Amino acid sequence: ETYFTYGDEEESPVDHDVHFRPGHSEDGTETFTPRALIYDLKGAFGTLRRDNALYGAPDDPAAIAQQMWSGNTNVIRTEQIQQSAYQQHLDQGLAPPTLSPDTVRYWSDFNRVFYHPKSIVQLHEYELNSALMPFEKWATGEDLFDSLDKEHDLLDRDLRPFLEECDQLQAIQMITSADDAWGGFTAKYLERMRDELGKTSAWVWGLEEGGRKPRDKQILQVANVAQSIHQISSQASMYIPLTTLPDVLPPYVHLNGSSKWHTSALQLLALESMTLPTRLRAGQQGRSSFTDIETLLSNDGNRRIAQLNMSIKDPSELEGEADGNAGQHDSRMNNFTNGNHGHDDSNTKDLDIDMQPKTANLTGERGNDHRRTHVFSQLQSLRGKWKSNLEIEDTNLASRDRFGHGPRIESHQSSLLFPVIDSFPQVFASGNVVQKLAVNVSLSTTTSVAQRVRAVERIARSIIGIDEREALCDGLVGICEEYEDGWESGSESDDD
Repeated sequence: ETYFTYGDEEESPVDHDVHFRPGHSEDGTETFTPRALIYDLKGAFGTLRRDNALYGAPDDPAAIAQQMWSGNTNVIRTEQIQQSAYQQHLDQGLAPPTLSPDTVRYWSDFNRVFYHPKSIVQLHEYELNSALMPFEKWATGEDLFDSLDKEHDLLDRDLRPFLEECDQLQAIQMITSADDAWGGFTAKYLERMRDELGKTSAWVWGLEEGGRKPRDKQILQVANVAQSIHQISSQASMYIPLTTLPDVLPPYVHLNGSSKWHTSALQLLALESMTLPTRLRAGQQGRSSFTDIETLLSNDGNRRIAQLNMSIKDPSELEGEADGNAGQHDSRMNNFTNGNHGHDDSNTKDLDIDMQPKTANLTGERGNDHRRTHVFSQLQSLRGKWKSNLEIEDTNLASRDRFGHGPRIESHQSSLLFPVIDSFPQVFASGNVVQKLAVNVSLSTTTSVAQRVRAVERIARSIIGIDEREALCDGLVGICEEYEDGWESGSESDDD
């Protein structure tokens, strides 16, 4: 929304047609709505309705029933969720009040865009936070997809209309939780999509709940994550796990771990900044594509799981830094970095926030999580003047050297900062209220991915049923080997 320009304003560097679709409302008014397809459980949409100011309400269900049945009808309605004050002010064209974790109940409470009715797909078979029928087990999601697809052909009904509107389909992005039943639903959806769309680029962002939780919930989530890593990463072009709550946060981040509004803001900042190069207009500095990034990271499609790290600054802190001490960190942050340590290349920098989920040691076995991390390849997406133009050129030139040694690294830098709008929580500490943020995000294939997958495999081997265990664990070990062959040595690793 904040990237849109109007009238005589300078054209935005972002190509809005990538994520938005033109259309017409029922009265012929031109519309511009997200290219989005959102599946969620009953009750999860909050006050968001399929009908809105652009697309009117459907015919009254009572009137439709009367046409089909001449007898008496009894319409049963569930209690309607009241709109938040924020949404009420937006509808009335007033300045909205400040949001807080206490006033945000659903993601729709801070939503600022209108969706096409076809974008909203509510699954009535399961209810949000139901204790009677929880949507928690991976197999539950598989079964739900199979039953719905058999009845409706979900891709034909829901996805195909959006695909047919795309002149040049660059990729499909799927954002899903990976540690509950949505992982199973997504894996089945992706499998069907592959059958229909072949080699179309498909990126999956797998969200995992961070923080402490009861042991039985940890075990269930690890079992789900093991299935998601095995099934989804084998079919996705790239699979990027994102935690809701990193284990270590720098002092400038103040996150309420119990607020999904807060934790999703951190994930959004990382995801939106990482993919910014794919939405820039032709000719813009820092432009790239999903397939170019895959080529850099995936080693001919064999390394499909990547790790995301991020640093954030007030843009004023970068003034003169790139041209002077290029790439140096703010000294107050040096002791709080928890990204890739011990890199063997000067172009790979420790960033402050590691978004890769961590797996608790539930088996008591000694792992090898303290080995030096090796970076195979890395894509850096920079918003703001983190590096000089000369540094960018040198880094990208070295990446194209066929005979070069060390990690393959590409940097894409844009002057377009991340806009902080009123629906975004104030989770970044600063002396002043910051309206824009400078963001440094890296997406890497590293040996730490293998270390994490091995940790998941060790737990899965002890908790997964014997019928599934062998194929699942062998698949996870195979993933690890792609990040170890040709690199691991006895001198740098502990015994398993």
